[in-house]
Amino acid sequence: MLDVIYLFGPNLDRLGTRDPAIYGSATLAEMESRCIEAARVLGLSAETLQSNFEGELVEAVHGAVAKNRAIIINPGGLTHYSYALADALAIFGGPKIEVHLSNVFAREPWRHTSVVAPVVNGTVVGLGELGFRLATQAVASLL
Repeated sequence: MLDVIYLFGPNLDRLGTRDPAIYGSATLAEMESRCIEAARVLGLSAETLQSNFEGELVEAVHGAVAKNRAIIINPGGLTHYSYALADALAIFGGPKIEVHLSNVFAREPWRHTSVVAPVVNGTVVGLGELGFRLATQAVASLL
């Protein structure tokens, strides 16, 4: 059993080239590597998955029930409307942290609503890559 799975939603495969002023200059591969290292430093084993497909992320959450102790997720655009993803996360019994690289509350009004927020332990927004390290520390404490 792995301790943490980091899930990255739609368009996060474009990190490094998509609006670096908003999302930073790190690529997804760099971000994933740094997440794995942040977990390792805290004594946690980890894996990552990115998908542009809602169903694949739902399946990953379902799979995590049997193989992960915690989930750290940036649902991307699914944050604002995916009740299917929220329902899947609600089934998962371990710690769950939602992370957003940008401050969604300082952006367009439609980004202010998260349908997954009610089913996670906490949300980190607007701190870029630091958000994932903080989420990893939170998960380590909750485990």
